[in-house]
Amino acid sequence: MYVMKIALVIAAGGAAGYLWHRLVGCASGTCPIVRNPYLSAIWGALLGLLFVISR
Repeated sequence: MYVMKIALVIAAGGAAGYLWHRLVGCASGTCPIVRNPYLSAIWGALLGLLFVISR
């Protein structure tokens, strides 16, 4: 059950990172994280993982 929770939070974090890229983005194009949708999703997934581990 704990593994499913981790997987769900990682997926939700990745989706949130991708949505951040699509909705907020970077107007100048010089933002290293939000410039690429893959990097945004990876950072979101990592933040989700850190959130689960810290609880």
